[in-house]
Amino acid sequence: MSDYRNFGIVLLAVGSLFFLGSIIPSDGQVMVDKYISVAASSAFLLISIGFFALSKRYRNKLIETEEGLEYLMNQKRP
Repeated sequence: MSDYRNFGIVLLAVGSLFFLGSIIPSDGQVMVDKYISVAASSAFLLISIGFFALSKRYRNKLIETEEGLEYLMNQKRP
C-alpha cells in the first residue's frame, strides 16, 4: 500500500515537471516537442492516479482485516 502511494507521489512530481516544461516558453522549441511533453505529462499523471487508486484499494482491504488494522495503527505515516 505504501509503495503504491510512494510511486504515485514520484510520478505526480515527474508529471508536473513535464507539464511545467510544456508551458514555459522557450526560443527553439518546436510544436512537436510541446506535444510530446504534454503527452508525457498526461501519461505520468494518469499512471499516478492509477497508483493512488491501487493504494487506496489495498488500504481498504487492510482495514477489513484485524491484522491489517493493527498494522495500520502501528505504522507511522510521513
